[in-house]
Amino acid sequence: MHSCYRVKTKAQADDLECIRKDVKRDSKCLICVMAMSHLNMLRPLLCRPLVRQVRSPLVDQARITVTPLCPSATHLPAACARLYATKKAKAKAKAQSAKVNINSALVEDIISLDEVKADMTAVLSALKDDFTRSLSIRTSPGALDHIVVTTQDGKFPLNQLGQISMKSPQLILVNMSSFPEATPAAARALRESSMNLNPEVDGTIIKVSVPKVTREHRENLAKLAKQFSNKAKDSLRRVRSNAVTQVKKAKEGHSEDTIRLVEKQIQQMADNMTADIDKQLTAKTKELLG
Repeated sequence: MHSCYRVKTKAQADDLECIRKDVKRDSKCLICVMAMSHLNMLRPLLCRPLVRQVRSPLVDQARITVTPLCPSATHLPAACARLYATKKAKAKAKAQSAKVNINSALVEDIISLDEVKADMTAVLSALKDDFTRSLSIRTSPGALDHIVVTTQDGKFPLNQLGQISMKSPQLILVNMSSFPEATPAAARALRESSMNLNPEVDGTIIKVSVPKVTREHRENLAKLAKQFSNKAKDSLRRVRSNAVTQVKKAKEGHSEDTIRLVEKQIQQMADNMTADIDKQLTAKTKELLG
């Protein structure tokens, strides 16, 4: 009787041990499930500070689209994605940060920015005049007005020495009867111009045949336009250099930051004018080449 009781008790003990192991295993699984559930709930909160910490001001300013660091998956990513700003975005951010706009009245004792701007604008205006005067596809009486004639008394525009008229679409006449002694010089100036002209002298009358517009002539005019633009850029650099030299001479009595800002403003003005010169060249080249 006692032996049977022991056996029964041992069997019950074994059953209880199995039940305890099952409960322990199920408890671990339940804890894992609950942990993963809580982790999924906390994941957005954990990722936001990380995004703020990793993201740089440059990326924020450039508005780069960022791959989410914590995607909506049931497992954590092996490594967080790195944030990159494109070269274009970096250049744009750098240009925006470097842009300055100084009130010219506040730095008049250092340099007159209005005068510098006027000198730079004069360079651009001179380039436009060169384009209009010397780079015309169709030769017309007005295109000869500003050809400079060198005489013993000095240099004069052709329209001040002779009367220019259009006899036919293919022929221009220059009447030099008012200054007959300047006729050879005027013919030489016409021949040496960039307009591909071959004048003929008949007494005090200079006959200028209008050349046909060929592809070669167009390309030569385009090259000349490039030379004019390079010359304008050289003049612009001289204006900028002279202005910067004047600013450096006024260092005494002014902070280094102020001097640096004025120099940056001058450089910015020169860059803007250079961009305008390039635009004029692009438009003129397109017009000449067709």
